[in-house]
Parts: sequence; C-alpha cells; structure tokens
Amino acid sequence: MDKTAETRPEFAIRYPNLASAGLGASIVSVTDDFFAEAPRMLADDEAVFYPDRYDDNGKWMDGWESRRKRVLGHDHAVVALAAPTKIRGFDVDTSHFTGNYPPACSIEACKLPSGAAPDENTEWQTIVPISPLGPSAHHYIAHEGDGVWTHLRLHIYPDGGVARLRVYGTAQPSAFGADDELDLASLINGARIVAYSDAHYGNYHRMLTPTKSISMGDGWETHRRREPGNEWIIIALATAGRVERVVVDTAFYKGNCPVSCTIDAACLPDELAAGPDADRLLVTSSMYWKPLLADQKLTPDHEHTFTDILHNDAVTHLRINIHPDGGVARFKAFGRKA
Repeated sequence: MDKTAETRPEFAIRYPNLASAGLGASIVSVTDDFFAEAPRMLADDEAVFYPDRYDDNGKWMDGWESRRKRVLGHDHAVVALAAPTKIRGFDVDTSHFTGNYPPACSIEACKLPSGAAPDENTEWQTIVPISPLGPSAHHYIAHEGDGVWTHLRLHIYPDGGVARLRVYGTAQPSAFGADDELDLASLINGARIVAYSDAHYGNYHRMLTPTKSISMGDGWETHRRREPGNEWIIIALATAGRVERVVVDTAFYKGNCPVSCTIDAACLPDELAAGPDADRLLVTSSMYWKPLLADQKLTPDHEHTFTDILHNDAVTHLRINIHPDGGVARFKAFGRKA
C-alpha cells in the first residue's frame, strides 16, 4: 500500500483509479510526447527516476513529457477510461518533473458509446478548470459532479511532463441482464472496497481487477498479525445479486498465504449503504452478517474456486475473512443480478 496514504484525500483512498492501464485505460491521442510516451502516465506503479538513463530523445522520464513549445498553444492527451466512470477526484502527479513540469492543467470529459473514440465533432465539458501545478508533487483535485464519463482530455499549459494521471471513482457499466453471469465483485462492473482491518502491503483495490496478478505487490496483503483474531476486507458488490461461486487467488503469496478463509454476506438498504458515515456503519453491522462460505483451506500461490455457497439470498456486500493474516491477489464472486 502507498505509505503516503495518510496524506491522501478520502476519495483517493476510498475509490479505485479508473485511469489504470492495468484495468484497460489507454491513451487515444496526444499532441506531443517527444521526451516520454504518454501511455507511461497511466501505469499502475509509482513513478521512478533514474538519474543516468537517457534515450535518443534525451532524458528518460517515467510519465508523459512533451517537447519545449516554440509556438503559441499548449499540449493535451486524450485518455479512454477503463469503464464509464462517475468521477470523485483526480491526482495529477508531477513526481520527478522539477524543471520540466507544466505550470497549470485543466481537464475536459465526454461520454461516448462503447467502442467509439472522440473526434472533431465530440462535445467536451470542462470538469476541472485551469488549475496550478507545482514541481514533483501530487495534485489532488476533488470532483463532486454526478456525470458519467468515458474519455478525458488532459490539457497542460503550455508543455512539460506529468508522471501519472489517476482518476478515482466508480465504474458505471451498462445495465446487467437478469440471466447474465457476471463477476459481482469486479471493479469494472462497479464493485469497490469499503473497508478493511489492515492493508499494510500491496494495493487492495487491485484484488478486484479482472486481470491476473503480476507480483506479490499486486493485491491485498496485511501485516503479520501479533495478537488473536483475523483480518478482513469488505466489498460493496456491483449490484445486488445471488452468488453462485467465488474465486480466491493467492498467486505469488507463498510464505504469506492465509491458512483459510470464510465469507459473510448481507443485503443492505440504500440508505445504509450510501448514507453519511456509511462505510463506518457497514463495518459495525458486518459482525451480524450471514455466513455465505464456510471455512475453506487455502494453499500458497493457487487459484481456488469454491462452489459450496451456503445460501442463494440476494446480497449487496461481502466480508472476506482470512485466518489469521496474509495476502489475496484476486477475488471474484460470480453470480446473477437479483
């Protein structure tokens, strides 16, 4: 987990990054990326700096960097988000860009049908007005609009480099069919992490991504527990549904795999799940949730599929309990919309 988490705003902790290349976000177009290719700006890992690394165009930088502008105008990059997104905030990260950062940025957004790309007829809406940027820093910008967007256009004034663009929010996919099997716990379908007992290592949001884990740092991992009890994590499902099978993947967790897991579930009303202090209230209420999966043994570095679901009730939230601690790379809950 990002060790600067305590300095991040709530939206950057509570919501996943939907401008993640690992989730499927991509660069559609860019006016100029002479010094550093724009797709690096969507990488999932933190930006790094190599003092002695150069390529044919000059200093290698981890992010998007345009050349020095010698004419009137500014640069921009168009980003396709991983899914239609209700945005809660941004991080325009200029880490390691010190003498080459842009002094300001703005962000526009649009919503297009699935598979469509922006063109000269696209109507863009400004959702972040021109805002100042500084050298080598995270610039967090909250967003409170209710719009759902598929593409963003990041403007930098007039040129320079951005290490990472992160867009925090919840996916808003098209309606699910009643008979369609779907992963109710997928970020791309609109699920999210609500709370956890501990997330000392890794990136807990990554546990709900549809792609395979790539390392031990690509999932949810707790510290070593030194007292009685167990660790847990709560998921708000993409939609109310009936779970038919779950997948618990411990890929790359070999000396730190949990011994076993259980799952509890509940179907919660909207006023509890979305109201003020909802996440805190959910943690308290989870003590009384109904078991969905009995205790199951886990083995290191293995994808486990469990079909012994204890009931077929509609549920909106799951609590995964791991005993006593350790890591889970990926979790999936397949079922159908209730």
